[in-house]
Amino acid sequence: MSDPQLSLGRRGFLQRATAGMVGAAALGATAADSARAASSSASVSSSGSGRVIPFEGPHQSGILTPPQAAASFVSFDVIAPDRAALRELFAVLTDRVRLLTAGGSVAATDLASAPADSGTLGPVLPADGLTVTVGVGASLFDEQRYGLASRRPAKLTAMPVFPDDDMAHSTELHGDLSLQLCADSRDTVAHALRDIAKHTRGAIQARWKIDGTHSAPRPSGTPRNHLGFKDGIANPDTTSGAVTDALVWTHGGRDGEPAWTEGGSYQVIRIIRMLVEFWDRVSLDEQERMIGRRRDSGAPLDGSAETDIPGYKADPAGLFTPMDAHIRLANPRTPATASQQILRRGYNYERGLDTDGNLDLGLVFCCYQQDVSRQFAAVQSRLAGEPLVDYVSPTGGGYFFALPGVRNPHDTFASGLLAE
Repeated sequence: MSDPQLSLGRRGFLQRATAGMVGAAALGATAADSARAASSSASVSSSGSGRVIPFEGPHQSGILTPPQAAASFVSFDVIAPDRAALRELFAVLTDRVRLLTAGGSVAATDLASAPADSGTLGPVLPADGLTVTVGVGASLFDEQRYGLASRRPAKLTAMPVFPDDDMAHSTELHGDLSLQLCADSRDTVAHALRDIAKHTRGAIQARWKIDGTHSAPRPSGTPRNHLGFKDGIANPDTTSGAVTDALVWTHGGRDGEPAWTEGGSYQVIRIIRMLVEFWDRVSLDEQERMIGRRRDSGAPLDGSAETDIPGYKADPAGLFTPMDAHIRLANPRTPATASQQILRRGYNYERGLDTDGNLDLGLVFCCYQQDVSRQFAAVQSRLAGEPLVDYVSPTGGGYFFALPGVRNPHDTFASGLLAE
């Protein structure tokens, strides 16, 4: 059991904890420096990982795509003055994302003009496994600004504050538009965001941002979070079209969804701070019983490998896996809860120290689903009051609808939404 004194300390810690936005500074380079860098290492700097992830398709990339090494999640307020300007915003977004994800040479610029590109990736842009996933928030569908109220996705609302959340003073909540930028290198993500910000200035204004990393498996299998446990083991099988059609993608004309939503998905982003100073003082046995898995292997407590399926039917009293273990509450593995599975796509974050000198570490929890109420919200309601809440503190995030994919060279993001 937890030490009562420790619990008091946790509560005080939660009351004092704050999360700050981290700024970034960019350094310029002279033309001579750029030329020297290009001549000495162009073959390395321009190739990145060498991966090009297709941009066009019925669904956006970055959803079923296995998580890349680096990510930024950015929420924006849309400040485009009217619907025509909103349509232009999505057209520009389409053009920039198409170009950035394909990679290629940067357009030449004469010395008297501002450069066409920031130059942070050199004279040739690497595709570097870049994906940019575009979502829209419930606030975009107000009647006053763009007249879109009747076209709101059926399950899209503002994210509520759940019982164990710590969001009373959060500045990292909601937004009109979200970008999930992922790539095989951190500088590729930063470059893409900078490019998009440059070309959409006057149409969107950043509201909040958080960066994440997807750790390498240690030693193998699923990567670990800052609590030391493997995170994301029990995801649905995304190689099965039947599974993704039932759990991930929305279907226009069904369940009250507008026709234009075909091929989209509901995105949930949660910024979850992990109170590692307290977690690191808890016994290994208690940690494993709270999670429901072995820390070293990721195996369920009644198994031997991370891929083993916990046998809850054979353990009705929770002798092996406690009834309030995180994995048992999140996914009870019953016929009634099979349709509640979510596709997790989380990233670890690290944002230095808070004002009390405590480590600001945690998880950018991101998941996709067909119905946010049936899936994420149902799971979250079961997790209310779980033992783990003493060690994690959700501080921000939002609900968004990931738009259908761009289907051909003449299509744009939100073309169905904005069709006359």
